[in-house]
Amino acid sequence: MHPMEVLILVLSFLILLGIGVPIAWSIGISSLFTMLVSIPAMPAFTTVAQRMATGLDSFALLAIPFFILAGQLMNRGGIARRLIDFAKTLVGSLPGGLAHVNIIAAMLFGAISGSAVAAASAIGGFMGKRMEDEGYDKSFGAAVNITSATTGMTIPPSNILIVYSLASGGASIAALFLAGYLPGILTGLFLMIVAGVWSKRKGYPVGERSQLREVARAFLDALPSLLLLIIVIGGIVAGIFTATEASAVAVLYCLVLGFWYQEFKIRDMPGILLHAVSTTAIVMLLIGTSMSMSWIMAFENIPQQITALLLSVSDSPVVILLIINLILLFVGVFMDMTPAVLIFTPIFLPVVQEMGMDPVHFGIIMVLNLSIGLCTPPVGSVLFVGVGVAGTSIQKVVKPLLPLFIAMIVALLIVTYVPGLSLWLPGVFGY
Repeated sequence: MHPMEVLILVLSFLILLGIGVPIAWSIGISSLFTMLVSIPAMPAFTTVAQRMATGLDSFALLAIPFFILAGQLMNRGGIARRLIDFAKTLVGSLPGGLAHVNIIAAMLFGAISGSAVAAASAIGGFMGKRMEDEGYDKSFGAAVNITSATTGMTIPPSNILIVYSLASGGASIAALFLAGYLPGILTGLFLMIVAGVWSKRKGYPVGERSQLREVARAFLDALPSLLLLIIVIGGIVAGIFTATEASAVAVLYCLVLGFWYQEFKIRDMPGILLHAVSTTAIVMLLIGTSMSMSWIMAFENIPQQITALLLSVSDSPVVILLIINLILLFVGVFMDMTPAVLIFTPIFLPVVQEMGMDPVHFGIIMVLNLSIGLCTPPVGSVLFVGVGVAGTSIQKVVKPLLPLFIAMIVALLIVTYVPGLSLWLPGVFGY
């Protein structure tokens, strides 16, 4: 490892971020600066461009724009309201009933759309006013919405798990999708426990128990939306289509569903497509520049050096995993999930593989960990969306957020040290 190149890579990246340069540009420019130290300008520019193009030349990545478009169609297609009505019939009568409704609806919508921001926006838009009207504190409702929206990052189909598959060098997308179910549900349950305790202490109202026919009616109304999960994941696991083909099926299904629900019309499609294209462009630029940084780190043997350093600190897997989790929690505060996964997977994956950890298990740990960063300033996109939708401020949301953060961290530690939670389902289906 050459200290000068590493110093330039880290310092230039941090300085560019500090002066407000967008993260994708910061990654690409810092990679270029590092290459210019050791090779002439023309080969350096060519290498960065080549690495970006090669990084994007993947059939699996084609799933990302399709899932993004599917998420946009769901966000406009009336799916959120139907999921909320179904969730309310299930848990509305529990202490903190509407908070539980928010969590379950966000888990379902986040899983179907694959987007935490979409879940926070769609579910928060419906639930915020309803919770406030029934006596819930606005900041508490926002905190519940913000944290629960991130569960969709782990519960499939999830774009970030596809990105991890690319960064890890080929971890099975189907195995990652299956592995995300139990950790995602566990996180949701922990959030529900905290929300229930908080609601009981604050004396928030409890709804009436739903009759069986009301549950059945709400379920049938939400069934077409829920079927998307079975079609996409079932098709992948059964080998009917790949994750990329499943994403195209999801778009077609959401399009038909939206028109069937009569929630949008043909004239709405240009706006939906434009929003999906702009989001896809941002994600793909991040992936391309991150792949160039990953290449320069491999060229400088940084992952190998970090592996040796961490293993020299302790030979205990418990200690090493705790250190990695602490580093990722810190990284998640300042960096969005996509570049964090692309940059730090090549660094930490060799460390955990040296200890015998399955790459699928580590992928779930990393995504679950970095999901917490989506709820923290200064770059927590879900935090800002949730606060904006609720019409409150970050300062007011911090207090109710803290116990929910603790619940997410406890879930993360359990998933980290109990591999069976992540690996049992993939094992059942032969992955």
